[in-house]
Formats: sequence, structure tokens, C-alpha cells
Amino acid sequence: MSEVDPVGRWHALAGLATAKFLALSTWFSASAVVLELEQAWSLTPGTASMLTIAVQLGFVSGALVSATLSLADRFPPRRVMAVGALGAAAANAGLLLVDAAGPAIALRFVTGACLAAVYPPAMKAMATWFRRGRGLALGVMVGALTLGSALPHLVRGLGGLDWRLVVVVTSLATVAGGVIALLGRDGPYPFPQAAFRLGDALRVARDRRVRLASYGYFGHMWELYALWAWAVAYLTASFQHVGMREPEVAAAFGAFAVVGIGTLGCIAGGVLADRRSRTWLTSLAMTLSGASAALAGLVWGLHPVAVMAVMLFWGFWVVADSAQFSTLVTEVADQRYVGTGLTLQLALGFAFTAVTIWLIPLLVETVGWRWAFLVLVPGPLLGTLAMRMLAHELGETRRQTAHAP
Repeated sequence: MSEVDPVGRWHALAGLATAKFLALSTWFSASAVVLELEQAWSLTPGTASMLTIAVQLGFVSGALVSATLSLADRFPPRRVMAVGALGAAAANAGLLLVDAAGPAIALRFVTGACLAAVYPPAMKAMATWFRRGRGLALGVMVGALTLGSALPHLVRGLGGLDWRLVVVVTSLATVAGGVIALLGRDGPYPFPQAAFRLGDALRVARDRRVRLASYGYFGHMWELYALWAWAVAYLTASFQHVGMREPEVAAAFGAFAVVGIGTLGCIAGGVLADRRSRTWLTSLAMTLSGASAALAGLVWGLHPVAVMAVMLFWGFWVVADSAQFSTLVTEVADQRYVGTGLTLQLALGFAFTAVTIWLIPLLVETVGWRWAFLVLVPGPLLGTLAMRMLAHELGETRRQTAHAP
């Protein structure tokens, strides 16, 4: 069975997942300490939100450039990952040298652009090792991203709310991730190399199945990063409301748990998607995460146990489907342009995240935390509809009817 299960694939999975976990820790390095930066740099809430939005927009810009040039198809994915990780680490460390919002936002934009050279190539490199069980493998990869995104919250809690320590640790972790990426090799199922053509991106986008998979991803992303970006602020406000001692520290550890539990969700989602179908799993996950978004406001300010129960459930399901959208593209797209298809999907999906990350603090100021998260519900609702349509396209309607969530 060496053709189906090549020797070394689990070792390769562990290496790439570790590299991705470490490299992606710079994503929320500023967001995790935004409350401290607001005080240190006298930031307004709108300006503070730009520290996160800049990363998203930087990622979109970098991903679009990568897609246009077909970088993920033309160069070894691991080398692209290493270059991106080193660039992200340098930009992240630059925060230690500035003391104002303008330069910091510029550095966060560069960080996001560099991370666009880490995420899609990592997904493609892992797909070269897996044909059977690809959903689980890419679920592990997105789980690594999830845990890396949570890491700054853990460092913040353990470091006594020192924002500089968070920046230093995540920068060093990202350098280590880039080095680890270079230590492995690609698998025996390489994707065909694509010559550079400006029409590649449009060619991928014309495929109806790729479009539906991407529409589902867009609905998923409308919700995901808004939760990850503002979980610590939501928890801090809720814990303060009930008079908890050291609410900021408790919120840091709570946010780490809410984001980090998504790692288990990604793995569970990969297993379920491989056993049932990807469209079934994505529909189930978006149904449960959308319901959690509505419920989170209702439990705000209640006992911390009740708040954390809802938030952990949300954190588990909000990302359980994430890898499956990318997996669908690797399965239905023209195999010559898989890297381009993945990068386009990611770029447009992250553009949606900037909108909701910007909206949440505005809504908090006007309607409060009890109602702010309701703006996230339409995303998973429309995403589920797209997945139902894709199930019909793929001939999965009968199987889905028997196991509909």
C-alpha cells in the first residue's frame, strides 16, 4: 500500500504542523496585548482594531500577489514558507522599536503579507503526502495554525501582561518555524508545476465547484477571525462585570483556551469529513458555530463557568470545518493550479475577516456585548447554503439526507 500510504507521511505531517504552529504565532501577537497597547500608546478603539485588520489586509495583499504570480506552484513550498516566516518574524520584532500606531500598523501589514507565504504553501506541501486521509492531515495543519494563533494569549497570561515579552517570544517562535520548514521534503504526490500565466487565477475561478467551496469558506471566515480577535476583550468585559479578581489574566488564559480548543475541532472535523463527506461536516460545523455566536451574547455577564462553556463550544466548532474548504479545492480544482486556487480562496476569505473585525467594536459601543456577535450569524448561514449546493454538484445529496445535521 506504499502508493496510498507512503512511508514517512506522519513524520512529515508532524514537521510541517510544528513549523506552521510556530510561524503563525505572530498573527495575533499584537491583538493579544491590544488592551496594554491601548494604554501604552494612547490608542482609540478604532485604531487598536487596525492592529488586527492590518494583518488581515496584509495577508490578502500578499496572497493576491502570490496567486497572480503562481508562487505556490512555481517554487518549492518549503522554501517559500521559510522566507515568509523570516519576514514575518522581522516585522513582528519591529514592534519593539516603535511607540505609535502608524508605524505599528504598517509593521502588522507587512507581517500579514509575509504570512501569506507560509499558510498556502504549507497546505500544498502536506497534500503531496496524502491522498487517502487528506482531510485529517489538513485538519491537523489548520489545528496547528489555530494553536499558533492562541499562543500569544498564553504567553500574555504567563508573562504578567507584558506585551514586549509576547512580541519577543512569538518572533523567536516564527524564526524556528521557518527553520523547521526547511528540514523536510515534499511527498511522492507532487502537483504538476504551472508555467506563469496571468489567466491562471481567472481559470480557477471559473470552476463552479471551486466557487461553491469558496463561498462556504467566505461564510466561515466572516465569523472565525472576529471571534479570535475579540474573544479576549469579550471575556475581560464579562469577567469584570461579575467582579472576578484579575479579570485580564483570567481572560488571557480563557482566550487561549477558546482559540486553542479549535485544534481538537480541526482534528475531529478532519476525521468526520473523511468518514462522511466534507460538505456534511462543513454544514454541521457552521450550524453549531452560528448558533454559538447567537448564544454568546445571551450568556455575557453570567457566571464565568457558563460563559466559558459557550465560548469553548464555539471555539471548537468555529474552526472544525476550516481545513475542509481547502481540501475541497485540492480535490475539485485543476491539479495544475491547486496552489493558485488555494491562495485565491484564502485571499478573498481574509478580506471578509477585516469587515467583521472592524464591525464588532463599533457594535459593542452602540449595543453592547449582548448583541454585537449577532452580526456574525449570517456568515455561517449562507456558507451552509453553499455547501448544500456543492453537495448536489458532487452527487452527495442522498448520503447527506441520511445524516443531515
